[in-house]
Order: sequence, then C-alpha cells, then structure tokens
Amino acid sequence: MKMQIVTLFPEMVEGFFRNSIMKRAVESKVVEYEIIDFRRYATDKHQSCDDVPYGGGAGMVIKCDPLAKALEELKASDKRVVFASPSGRRFTQQYAENLSKEQELVFICGHYEGIDQRLIDLYVDDEISIGDYVISSGEVSTLVIIDAVYRLLDGVISSESLQEESFHGNLLEYPQYTRPETYCSNDVPDVLLSGHHAKIGQWRLQKRLEKTLSHRPDLLETASLDANSRKILNTLKEHSAKGTVDDGCD
Repeated sequence: MKMQIVTLFPEMVEGFFRNSIMKRAVESKVVEYEIIDFRRYATDKHQSCDDVPYGGGAGMVIKCDPLAKALEELKASDKRVVFASPSGRRFTQQYAENLSKEQELVFICGHYEGIDQRLIDLYVDDEISIGDYVISSGEVSTLVIIDAVYRLLDGVISSESLQEESFHGNLLEYPQYTRPETYCSNDVPDVLLSGHHAKIGQWRLQKRLEKTLSHRPDLLETASLDANSRKILNTLKEHSAKGTVDDGCD
C-alpha cells in the first residue's frame, strides 16, 4: 500500500515510519509512504497557509490554495482521500479493515480550527473521527488511523495474532502474562501454566467475554457467538447478578 500524508508538520509524521513494526513494513515494501509539506505550495512571502474564519470566531482555518495545489499534484481526485476530524464518522476496526483493502490512500492532516469546507467537499472521501474528543494535532489523529490500517496488511502481523486481538469477533482481548510467575505477590493463573491447550483456550474465551461484558457490553449486541460462547456468557451474567466470580480454571 502507498500512503501519502499531506501536512504542515512533516517532522511529526516522519519518525512514525522509521521505527518499530512500521519500519519493517517499509523495509519489506509492504508499505510505501510519501510526506508532503503543503506549506511549500504557499505563494506569499510568509508562506502562510491559514487565515481568519469567515463569520468570525476564534482560531485560524487552513486556506484552500496551498492544500489544493498539493492535492492536485498528487492527483488526489483519483485516489481515496482520508481526513481526520472530530466531526467525521466514527472510526472502528471494521472501518480500518475497509481502508486496508486500498492500494493507495491520501491523508490530509488538519490543524488549528480545521480546513476550509470546500476542500472537504472537493477532495475528501472519508472524514473520520477517532473518538468523541478533540486534539490539537491532525498529525496525531492521522497516525492513529494509519497505525490501525497498515497492521492489517498481509505480511505485517501474523493472522493468528490479529485473530486474538481486541475487536476480532466483536470481543475484547483476554489478559496477557509473562515471566516471572509471581510478581508483587500476584501469581499467573494456574491454567496458563498447565500446558493444557483446550483449557487455556476456554479460559481465554471466558476472559474475553468477561472483559467485553464489563467494559464494552455494546459489542456483544452484534458479536457472532457460538453455543459454547453463549453458554459462558449466560453463566457470567448469572454470576454478575449474584455478585460472584468464576475464574474459569476448573
């Protein structure tokens, strides 16, 4: 996949592509990226890319010309263009999976009070909100979307790992443990030390259901659960109603 990121602050984006799993994805050519500083398309002596909003109000708005010129040079009209914005559609794992099927994506990083609406109308295909809150940097929200998308590409992360993560099957991930077996008087659950793969699998499923029921019960409304999962979930609901806990280790 080729990713083109259009931003006023390229240094905020560059480091992400040079570290960790993304670095390996770039080196193996699973991901190709280009960072475009659209300030260089500004024509005035100060290279200004923002101006006061029509109608008054606080803050500044990114102007049309510099950003539009950058997008035109990228032939963005022929590509899928993503703009991270608090007023966009809610970003989900399913949305990330949809974007991961594209060969090319163009990301616009907003800043200040946002970008001129006419740019959104002319170029943007996906206006996406990463959550019900506001942050100051479009670069940060854009990288959240990129991170969720690229890790789904073939060759980045094993399919086994992806299947056990939060939101796969609309369930949250089970708790993870590593050495030492005892830490601050807290022990690793015995079942994980048993070597009994069937019991471990059952424990992990129960913990996924338990955590989803506790933290994100809304996900269970659309989760595809088999008979075993539904039985465990009903038991968890019964224990919850009675105020008891089943550790699932029997």
